Amino acid sequence: MKNIYTQMISRLILFVSVITVITGLGQRAFAQAESPKEDDFFKIMKVPAPEGTILEVGGLCTLPNGSLAVTTRRGDIFIVENPTSQHPFFRKFASGLHEVLGAAYKDGALYVVQRGELTKLVDTNMDGKADVFETVYAWPLSGNYHEYSFGPKIAPDGSFFVTLNLGFPPDWWHPKSMVPYRGWALNIKEDGTVTPWAAGFRSPCGISMIDGELWYSDNQGDWVGSGSIMPVKKGGFMGNPASLVWTGLPNSPLTLTQEKFFATNNPRIEFDKNGQPFKPQNIVNEKFKTEFEAKKEIPELQLPAVWLPHGILGISNSEIVKIPEGAFGPFSGQLLVCDQGQSMVDRVFLEKINGEYQGAAWAFRSGFQSGIVRLAWLPDGSLVAGETNRGWGSAGEATMGLQRLIWNNHIPFEMRAIRAQPDGFEIEFTKPVDRKVAEDIASYSVESYIYKYHGVYGSPPVNTEKCAITGVKVSADGMKARIVVSNLRRYYIHTITLDGVRDKENYFNLVHPTAYYTLNNIPEGKKLSMSEVSTKNSVKAVAVKPGAVKGTAKAAAAAPAKALTYEDVKPLLARNTCSSCHNPNAKQVGPAFKDIAKRNYSVAQIMALIKNPKPEHWPDYSTPMPPMPQVSEPDARKIATWIRSLK
Repeated sequence: MKNIYTQMISRLILFVSVITVITGLGQRAFAQAESPKEDDFFKIMKVPAPEGTILEVGGLCTLPNGSLAVTTRRGDIFIVENPTSQHPFFRKFASGLHEVLGAAYKDGALYVVQRGELTKLVDTNMDGKADVFETVYAWPLSGNYHEYSFGPKIAPDGSFFVTLNLGFPPDWWHPKSMVPYRGWALNIKEDGTVTPWAAGFRSPCGISMIDGELWYSDNQGDWVGSGSIMPVKKGGFMGNPASLVWTGLPNSPLTLTQEKFFATNNPRIEFDKNGQPFKPQNIVNEKFKTEFEAKKEIPELQLPAVWLPHGILGISNSEIVKIPEGAFGPFSGQLLVCDQGQSMVDRVFLEKINGEYQGAAWAFRSGFQSGIVRLAWLPDGSLVAGETNRGWGSAGEATMGLQRLIWNNHIPFEMRAIRAQPDGFEIEFTKPVDRKVAEDIASYSVESYIYKYHGVYGSPPVNTEKCAITGVKVSADGMKARIVVSNLRRYYIHTITLDGVRDKENYFNLVHPTAYYTLNNIPEGKKLSMSEVSTKNSVKAVAVKPGAVKGTAKAAAAAPAKALTYEDVKPLLARNTCSSCHNPNAKQVGPAFKDIAKRNYSVAQIMALIKNPKPEHWPDYSTPMPPMPQVSEPDARKIATWIRSLK
């Protein structure tokens, strides 16, 4: 009997051992499907507002007592007490203002930007409502709907910065600065003294003060190939020439004129009586192909510190905030940028090379209920997002509201930072990597591209090239990987993808395996020798016999044309930024492709509408589609053919 029990126990131990081995081997096979996502670390929670409250948020400001000031596009100001509780209390602080798109607190007063002025609000009798409304400074208005005003942000000396949006005349795809100082940043002191600070802004919604420096984000459009973030220096020209008509006014820090800009760039431009270019189609054959080429002749031009690729990291970038110490774990000290159109938040790591900012950007958290215009930190370390989409179409099921982003104290497996090296990039992780896959150069891929600098609305990625990876060196602790990359290009966006890298503990994928590094400068220093790096490459080229290639070509020529699928056109839709506003089956910023197909347009008609859209065909959509003349004829034809096939 004893021997029988011994045999049974031995077999059980053997069985458990086999299962353990199988489980250990299988863990890696199944890890990819089980890898955590954004929602496993950063939760989105709604801040409930009283029924009937219209929260088309334009501004957010955390007050010293932990309450939250919320301003709205409808002209109301609420003070939200206990904003992190399940039942926050909303107190109306003021109403009847004009489109309040920003707020800041200073010395017991709330300062807000209305459409036409910077206003100081004070509650002198302490009844919870503002009873003093003081105009600090008022700027001109033409009455154009697009003349939004943003800010204020408080400078280290206590003064205020505001940015003023350009106007958009009816049936005109180029914005205009119809009154001073539209398209400018202004510095305003408490006594109303105003200093024009910088020009060249288009739609500067994302004005921010980061470590005592003024920053902003802009929206894609004419002379703005894609969204980006930039520091704003006094006398800087941010790229859009419409506001240069006012550089001759007193106290202007710029001498660059619009005429000089166009004479340098395109001698054949035609102007109207106000010094504005006539029509979009007149702005052709620009001399400059990229912004860094333009900067050689226009030294005032400020280049983006970090590009935010259009349709990937948003379509309408807005507020920039710095992650405070202790918040969001390994990302403390980095920047977050929200996006109105795609209802998402990006993450940015900055570094300075040769005195200039540059760095990497990643997607961080998507899935918010509406377009995010403003961000603010609450005392508990959560991030509150202010949302609206009226007139500004956005992803999400809601039209407005407040939501909080909360970290659950679990560290995601991510690229924490990317730093430029003389021969490539050093990638720092939040967790140690599995050395076997991290030392395989097949786990990495890099390519670079840039955007056009021209008067057409936006730009597709251009001059795309692959960058070969010739070696990788993983640090002893597994927290860093330095990749040796050929064909680095200054000023270009380098797309760095780590599809093959896994973490050591769980063999999980990166939550976000792709980063976008803007390489404004390549640092000097020691390059790695080939004896210091791993050159292992698990992907081997497969040789193809000449006869097989010939036969394959003949077979392809004889085969009938295959119907295009979504997977076939998906890269074209991404490259031409179509997918940033359109979804195959669901309404997004624009109509679904299947709904376009129902209109029974011909292929030729769809191609024409890509180049010259007819917003009047879609009156239920608040954001009109801009002309897309940069889409190539082959791409437009394939996209149009696929759309038509959906009917």
